[in-house]
Amino acid sequence: MMTIVLLILAYLLGSIPSGLWIGLAFFKINLREHGSGNTGTTNTFRILGKKAGMATFVIDFFKGTIATLLPLIFQVQGVSPLVFGLLAVIGHTFPVFAGFKGGKAVATSAGVIFGFAPLFCLYLAVVFFGTLYLGSMISLSSVTAALAAVLGALIFPLFGFILSNYDLLFTLIIITLAGIVIIRHKDNINRIQNKTENLVPWGLNITHQKPKK
Repeated sequence: MMTIVLLILAYLLGSIPSGLWIGLAFFKINLREHGSGNTGTTNTFRILGKKAGMATFVIDFFKGTIATLLPLIFQVQGVSPLVFGLLAVIGHTFPVFAGFKGGKAVATSAGVIFGFAPLFCLYLAVVFFGTLYLGSMISLSSVTAALAAVLGALIFPLFGFILSNYDLLFTLIIITLAGIVIIRHKDNINRIQNKTENLVPWGLNITHQKPKK
């Protein structure tokens, strides 16, 4: 019974629409009516500013981490922490508290990985920020990090680098999380191909994107 309760709690944690609630509570702004219409970190930064964007990122990140750690906190065995983390990501993507219309799962997925494999998360952070510097696009960085996660999960155990051995469940969860992130970014990928994707004011923009005004 405790396991079922914690699995539900993991989903509910993920369902907290932090960007949406911050916008409504402190700015009287519904993020769904501005910018990309997304309630995640990137649109929050763009519409509500740095403080709100950072708060949204921190909440979204750590709700994934906390969900992953629930079985350790309550000493529940029999179900991998990764399953709890996956439920948090599903909650973030399809939140019961926001009409099942959520974010793109990047921050929450990162939080899940941080809770289970911190060094692997650090590797992905290097990939993310390296790509962000080169491309000036959160979307490109997110998709690249998702692909890097899959490659890392498949290749690193061969060399004992970061991941000492193969963990089938970890690999499957990583592939699932990466798939969710990539699918949720399909519109961004189309804009990148058309060179009209939104940029952050940092980096080299090596693909020469020219977002529409």
